[in-house]
Amino acid sequence: MARKQRPIPEINAGSMADIAFLLLIFFLVTTTMDTDMGLRAVLPPMPLPNQEVPEFNKRNVFEIRINSNNQLLVEGEYIQIRELKAKTIKFITNYGREANLSDDPKKAVISLKNDRGTEYDIYVQVQDKLRKAYREVRDKAAQQKYGKDFESLSDAEKEIIKKEFPQKISEAEPEDIGGTK
Repeated sequence: MARKQRPIPEINAGSMADIAFLLLIFFLVTTTMDTDMGLRAVLPPMPLPNQEVPEFNKRNVFEIRINSNNQLLVEGEYIQIRELKAKTIKFITNYGREANLSDDPKKAVISLKNDRGTEYDIYVQVQDKLRKAYREVRDKAAQQKYGKDFESLSDAEKEIIKKEFPQKISEAEPEDIGGTK
């Protein structure tokens, strides 16, 4: 008795392209693309060609330098990153009490300069400490004036506090300040 071979049924692949296309659309729609977030900074306008450089008192400039070994040199003294916020607050809110610190928060300028070899992590930490210092100063002023935190103030109230404590951080072009890796 001869066995009769049955034909092997074919798989219908006609809809495979449709399924692949639907899967592609599904993953395109549901996948989120992470974008790198930078630091938000408002840059000053370009100076006019014949604009004079305003005069400033040296005591109103708080100099911060970061070398290629990621060491902080603040006002000529090496400090740890954890000390930066307190020193910045002391500088901003000095009101002329100490001769080497700012005489007015409105005139206080923080000058930040990095070495080309400075790691991005320490740079971000310094920026973060400076912003936290200003936030703390503004919060304290808002509490004294309005009895609320700075973030819970109205826009007009925030502007008043910002005018009392303007955040002036000057960043210079990175240079080879020193230190070797």
